[in-house]
Order: sequence, then C-alpha cells, then structure tokens
Amino acid sequence: MTERLSKMEVEAFLAAYPDLKGVDMLLPDMCGILRGKRIGAEALDKLYEKGVQMPGSTYLLDATGQNCDTLVYGTRDGDPDYPCFGVAETLKPVPWASSPTGQVIATMLDAEGEPFFADPRQVLRRAAQPLTDMGLTPVVAIELEFYLLDGEFDPLGRPQPARPPAPAQRQTTTQVYGIEELYDFEAFLVDVENACQAQNVPADTATSEYAPGQYEINLHHVADPVDACDDALMLKRLIKGVARRHGMTACFMAKPFEDLAGCGLHVHVSLVDRDGRNVFAGDMDEETGLPVAPMLKHAIAGLKETMADGMAIFAPNANSYRRFQANSYAPINTAWGVDNRTVSLRIPRAEADAMRVEHRVAGADANPYLTVAAVLAGMHHGIANELDAGGIERGNAYDNPPTGLPLRWWQALLRMGDSEVLPRYLGQHYCDCYVAARSFENDNFNAHIPALDYSWYLRTV
Repeated sequence: MTERLSKMEVEAFLAAYPDLKGVDMLLPDMCGILRGKRIGAEALDKLYEKGVQMPGSTYLLDATGQNCDTLVYGTRDGDPDYPCFGVAETLKPVPWASSPTGQVIATMLDAEGEPFFADPRQVLRRAAQPLTDMGLTPVVAIELEFYLLDGEFDPLGRPQPARPPAPAQRQTTTQVYGIEELYDFEAFLVDVENACQAQNVPADTATSEYAPGQYEINLHHVADPVDACDDALMLKRLIKGVARRHGMTACFMAKPFEDLAGCGLHVHVSLVDRDGRNVFAGDMDEETGLPVAPMLKHAIAGLKETMADGMAIFAPNANSYRRFQANSYAPINTAWGVDNRTVSLRIPRAEADAMRVEHRVAGADANPYLTVAAVLAGMHHGIANELDAGGIERGNAYDNPPTGLPLRWWQALLRMGDSEVLPRYLGQHYCDCYVAARSFENDNFNAHIPALDYSWYLRTV
C-alpha cells in the first residue's frame, strides 16, 4: 500500500505556506478526471488521521460526472462513503491558484481497511506486481500532447488554436518542432516550467507538435510506474491551470480537429533487474540493428497480443476513435519497428542501457494509470510465455491492414469484455465495472442526435 501522508509532512507544509487557505484533495477517476474536495487549512489533520469521506462511486463516474446505471455503485448500493487519505510526498503548492492553495493526491480505503478496488493507482499496482515478483522494476516515462485554444470560435462555431500575444499572429501551419512557435507562448511555457519546479514534476522537454497550437511536454523516466502516472496527471492539471491563468484552454482531447493531428499519450517503458541492469539490452541483434535482448521481443509480442483487449482503455471515449486514421502518426495496427513513428510499438535508437519500447496507441484523453497497467500486463504476458513478436515493420505501417484492432468504441468494449488476459492483471471485477461504465456512456452518447444527422438525412431519406 502507498505510504500515507504524515502529520510531520503536513506541519512542514503549513510552516512553509503560513497563508494557506486550503488544499485540493485529488482522486483520479476511471476516466482520468480529477475529483475530490477542497479542505480548509485548519482541517488538514483529516488527511492523515481519520480520512476525508468520499463515495466509492467517485472512481466509477462517467465523463459527465454522473453515476452509471449499469453499476451497483451509486444509488443502487446507497452510495456509501469511505475514508480517503493523502499520499506521502504529493502535498504541493498550486502556483496558478488565485489564493494560497495546495493539492494532494488521495487514496481510498474500503470497509475492511484495504485499498479500494476501483482506485486506478491501486489497479496499476496490482498489474505491476507480476513483474515485481520476477525481480523486475518498470522504468516509465510519459509524453503528453495537447492544444492551446482561445475563447474565439471560427465562423463555423468551432474552437481555434490560441492566438499568441501581439504582435504574433494565430498559427495556421504545422511547423512541427518549430522554435518560433515556442516563443509564441513563451510566457505560458515559462510559467509551466516554474510550476513544475514548485511541484517537483520532472518535465524536461517542450516541443511544438504536428499542428498549429499543438505542443508536447515530456516527463523524465521514473523507476515506479505509479509515480510516473502521478507525474503525468499532475502535469496535465498543471498545464490546464496555467493555461487558464493565461486566458487559454489546454485541450487534451484525442482528436479536437477533423483536419489536424490528434493528441497522444506515449508511454516509454524499460525493465531493470535487482542489480539495476536493463533487461531489454543484449547482444547486437541482426533484425533490429540494436543491442536488443530476447526479453524485449517477448514483451513486444505480449503487447501485440493484448493490444486489442486494451483498446477500450487506450481510447476511452467516443472522440478517442476519431484519432485512428491512416498517415496521422496515430497507429492503426499492431506493427512494431525501430525508430518508426508509423507503428504502434516503436523501439527508439538508443544505447544499451536505454533500450525501451514506446507504446504509441493511447490518446491524451486516456487514464495514464490504466494505460500503463494494460501496457505492463501485456509485457508480462509476453515475457512469461516467451511469445514471438514476428518481424519488424521497415516501411509505412499504414500500408498494412488494422490486423484486428477494434477501431470503434463499441467494438473495443466488447473485446475488453471478452478478454482472458487483462482481468488476470487488472482484476476481473474492475474490468467488468470498466466495461459496464464505459458502455453506459457509449449508449448515452449514441442517443444524442448530432447536427450532422439533420444535414445528411433530414431532407434526403
């Protein structure tokens, strides 16, 4: 279990920030949306003594924040409360808040005092345990892409990439890796950097991405998958908060624009043994031209075999599936390759001690804890069964068919519901709840009639 926030840590924080008004207690739900309560500075002892009460259903809400009728958790079980405690070393200041405010990640305990089954942080710990039992530690780094938007809509009523401060003009071209595009929003990026330093979020690189107004911020690798995902979710909150102070919206939708690049959540993973050696590194491999160990190929084979089962996690909502298009840098099949950005599983060129796999399937809208849980499950499955990864893709992976990946939401939910592998890692009950909850949102989404229905069918059918 994660170490609980201590009285000493809270008292030290209050001493460092004597004007503190309150602390945002944060619980990441199934969708990766942060929920919780704001606790007054005078009541912070609850975070380490008796806990702050929250309904267990908080973890199982849909993206609109409502209970899912397909689950027993909510009105059907009376919606009982459970105690939530702060997680050690996550109590941080909130530099973008208007008044002195802190934040802390919290974790819930059930009626028996055990970690609540639906806490995504605990789902990830459970999924990582088989690798830990093998003496292997996942080293994880996450990359997040997002758009900066302003409040001015285009003539069709759609959002637009943010207009930089004068005299710069609104960006209209791709300009991937453009340096001037970083200067367009220099003040924003500087504030993001300062906030990362204040919260000890290990962000190390910012780039202009493959669309106007699109950026990517990378996190440094961490030898604890839960910590890596904490960093990712806190970075996402941080970016949104700083953008809001600058009069913009940071958008992490997978596909906010039809004609522009989507936003991904890319996961880099290596495994180290008890002596700190990267077990993905080996002798020079003729197929890849890199110092690749057989274990890395087994891990890739497992990721390929379980990718379809995990699509409902990698692409968790209706918009997520609009991202999967040919020649879009979003993968559409299970291909793997070396330094190839058209594949799902990319092996970056690196020295032996940095051998890793980059999992490129998930959108920026995915829950990082569940995404990494599914990735680690696939890797262990491949390693434990010594699966064969097959040949690498040397060209354009978009020339190949989708190879059975469910690229529609309902298909992905059906596939996860039939999975025999993921429940062994994430827990059968959690997988059942996930499919039921996301199916509830899928049904509600499809019940709405969009404007396109009227445009295409009103007068023609």
